[in-house]
Amino acid sequence: MARVPAMKRRKLSPPGIAEDSPHEAGPGTNAFFRQAASWNLEQDYETRPRKGKKKEKENTRLPIKTADGLVQQAEVENGDNVASDLEWLEEEESNEEPKPVEEVAKAPAIPIRKQILEAKEELARIALMLNEDPEENPGAFKALAQFGQSEITTIKKLALATQLAVYKDVIPGYRIRPLSEEDMEVKVSKEVRRIRAYEQALVGGYQTYIRGLAKVAQSGNGNILKDEGPSLASLAIGCACTLLTSVPHFNFRGELLKILVSKLSTRKLDVDFVKCRETIETLFRNDEEGTQSLDAVSLLTKMMKARGYRVDESVLNTFLHLRLLSEFSWKASTNHIDKPGKDDEPGGKRSKKERDFRTKKQRKLLKEQKIVEKEMKQADAIVSHEERDKMQAETLKLVFVTYFRILKLRSPDLMGAVLEGLARYAHLINQDFFGDLLEALKDLIGHAETGDDVPDEEIGDGDENSTEAGRNLTREALLCIITAFALLEGQDAAKAQASLHLDLSFFITHLYRTLYALSLNPDIELSAKSLHLPDPNNPSAMQSLTKNKINIQTTTVLLLRSLSSILVPPLAARAVPPLRIAAFTKQLMTSSLHLPEKSCTAVLGLLGKVSKTHEKKIASLWNTEERRGDGTFDPLGGEVEGSNPFATTVWEGEILRKHYCPAVRDGVKVLEKNVLGLR
Repeated sequence: MARVPAMKRRKLSPPGIAEDSPHEAGPGTNAFFRQAASWNLEQDYETRPRKGKKKEKENTRLPIKTADGLVQQAEVENGDNVASDLEWLEEEESNEEPKPVEEVAKAPAIPIRKQILEAKEELARIALMLNEDPEENPGAFKALAQFGQSEITTIKKLALATQLAVYKDVIPGYRIRPLSEEDMEVKVSKEVRRIRAYEQALVGGYQTYIRGLAKVAQSGNGNILKDEGPSLASLAIGCACTLLTSVPHFNFRGELLKILVSKLSTRKLDVDFVKCRETIETLFRNDEEGTQSLDAVSLLTKMMKARGYRVDESVLNTFLHLRLLSEFSWKASTNHIDKPGKDDEPGGKRSKKERDFRTKKQRKLLKEQKIVEKEMKQADAIVSHEERDKMQAETLKLVFVTYFRILKLRSPDLMGAVLEGLARYAHLINQDFFGDLLEALKDLIGHAETGDDVPDEEIGDGDENSTEAGRNLTREALLCIITAFALLEGQDAAKAQASLHLDLSFFITHLYRTLYALSLNPDIELSAKSLHLPDPNNPSAMQSLTKNKINIQTTTVLLLRSLSSILVPPLAARAVPPLRIAAFTKQLMTSSLHLPEKSCTAVLGLLGKVSKTHEKKIASLWNTEERRGDGTFDPLGGEVEGSNPFATTVWEGEILRKHYCPAVRDGVKVLEKNVLGLR
């Protein structure tokens, strides 16, 4: 039997492998399929932006001639298609979203109320430490200054107030000078080094504090730190005022003065402005050396000049609080000081006849006594009169320069303060400056008469809160007359008129011409403080509500002061000419018919004083039978001498006898009694 060959068995594939896969997949193929499974080709195709048909590039090349002689156009390769094939891959990469960065968890914020409480405790601890022993804790000044850099306004206020209290307590009674290189090289003891370190730390911290005050104080003008508001700026200004009155002798006084002067340069009259002005006035009154006043006046005059003298009137009136008004004895002008000679000084050299006889032993003892007194003065820091006079002389020159410049500019808001100030400083003006000053006053009155009084520079201010009052030329003219006679009274009248040939008839004539106009003025009894409704038809009659004015007198008071200087001057009252006395008496009696009750009573009272002094000169005006003059009386004449007052009589007295006011009737009776009592 034939043997059948054995059949070869097939290797069956496992069920997981498809039968139609004849070849086994390699590792590279498997990786490709795994990546392809994650592709989203349809989505990429849909999100890919469409591309419009691009315009084919125009062929701008010239045709060429081949070797066969054919002319054909040169072909230009289009390279745009090559780049467009890869654009979808680049867009795919750009569309991949960046992985989100995990945010770091922030620390929980401390509540503001808790921060303020912690700052209070720390400030109190540092302040107590400095008050107990400041020399052992010089670094505490920097710790206090760091609280001023806080972003919380309340903490800033606490830091400013705490530093103010600390510096007021620890500042010594002397200035601390900076150490030079030579001082640093000198070997000193440990105690001296400790004191030096404390003093330098004190000066450095104090300087930083003042700079911070200056920066914060500017926030009131809206330049810096607008978000802090005016309350923080007001606190800074108050701290500067307190330091200036408490420790004016210490370093950086000029920086404190700049803060105050910067506030006074504005015309916004708020609480801070008044506080700064009162601080300057207090500084002037308490200054015994004259150095502090010189620094303040120098800064004020520079500020006024820089602003074109567009400042409030009360700033200029601070000059009336200077101690040199009562202490200074020399005379000055804008550029010169008349110093007394050595013979006029109290300690001048005397002749041999005037010296007291002393033995050699007595002279030796006296010399030793003078040396001891000199050392005691230096130890007690007594102010040297020579140094004080030098400082006050420079201050007086700055004041006169400011007054004279404003007088030349004819600033409407400051004329009253300048004229009143010149009248107060009359006894300190030398004769060389006196003539120029009178010419300026005459020029001012001349412009007031013509009405063509426009300043050389427009003195207007663009401040929103400025209060412009109408210029009162009548008051200015009266103030000029008062100032002129006050200047003459401040000098030696006899010597001044003889040496300078001064003639004040211009001022007398102007007052005589304006008597009728003044009597018809409805506001003659109103002052700057009077509460009344302004005339709606006269815009210039609006009254300013500015406080602390110096020339607050009514027009009647100014008129009486002018008349008193002319009719009954304190020097040589009986030397007034009879013609002048008679002319003014007649004009005043006529003006009394139109004056209000109080003004009429005051004028009759002045005429009563005139009748006591010059009764013989005016008695003929009450006599209807006899007349000393011929012709007719000219009441509207511009000259006193040409009015011919003795050709008329005072008939106004008969009408004033019937006045409704008893005080006016009594004034007329007293006047007639003084005049007719001679008969």
